Amino acid sequence: MRIASLVPSATEMLFALGLGESVVGVTHECDFPAAASELPHLTATVLPAGLSAGEIDAAVKAIVGEGKALYSLDEERLAELEPDLIVTQAVCDVCAVSFEDVVEVAARLPGPPAVLQQDPSSLVEVLEDVTRLGEAAGIEARAAELRAELEARLDAVRTAVAAAARPRVVALEWLDPPFVGGHWIPEMISIAGGEDVAGPSGAKSPEVGWEQLSGLDPDAVVAMPCGCYVAESKAQAVEHWQRIESLGAERVFAVDAASTYSRPGPRLVDGVELLAHLLHPDLVDPPGGIGFTELSAPAGARSYSSRS
Repeated sequence: MRIASLVPSATEMLFALGLGESVVGVTHECDFPAAASELPHLTATVLPAGLSAGEIDAAVKAIVGEGKALYSLDEERLAELEPDLIVTQAVCDVCAVSFEDVVEVAARLPGPPAVLQQDPSSLVEVLEDVTRLGEAAGIEARAAELRAELEARLDAVRTAVAAAARPRVVALEWLDPPFVGGHWIPEMISIAGGEDVAGPSGAKSPEVGWEQLSGLDPDAVVAMPCGCYVAESKAQAVEHWQRIESLGAERVFAVDAASTYSRPGPRLVDGVELLAHLLHPDLVDPPGGIGFTELSAPAGARSYSSRS
């Protein structure tokens, strides 16, 4: 089977299922595992490089407000790759080529190829997507095995933090302007032994004002700006340090959001393990290879590991 992946989370899921050699094309944002970045790119963004967080937000709102697409799909190259299956998403209007555009293009291709839509709003639904993708690719047994492995890791975290006090957490999915983490983020925090006091579980991440976050009395704030690795997460947190500090949290972290929180794939489980370590460092070890930084002042931060 020849598979085109039009969303990074699906690419990661395909490789985790052992289907890397079947993947013939990916997005311009697919960078994990390393082999994925070497495959033909089927998408491009209209956003120029080098924009600040605030400029990205303003540009996205302007483009979407005009009814234009944020991403383009290379139909000619897609046709040359002759996929049997295209995996795409509909969970986020500003994260990938729109589902409607993919369906329209696929209908014009020889075959035409099947289109699998992934649209999770919770961690449970991400795990269900593992099963669905395995069924679409004809590897149901391997999908069941991977899902069982991921669920076992989540159960291990639940067990480790079961008797611990639950810190109050604010997860910032963007900082200029502030968005709080929705979708699967509150569920991840809960499994990790915390209480999300700001984000709506299973719903889109809402934009909020800093004043709306005052009075929530968090024990911890986690900066996880969508699509950013730890260096950029740290930079955004430092830039808005006075706002974050005013929330009164005892501990503030910047994390590798691109790897472990933004993409609804297998590495969300790494994100749960990392959150459990941040909230309960004596009970849960950090997962390997995932960057995070505990911030103590704008002038510097104490780093544990990083990926820029």
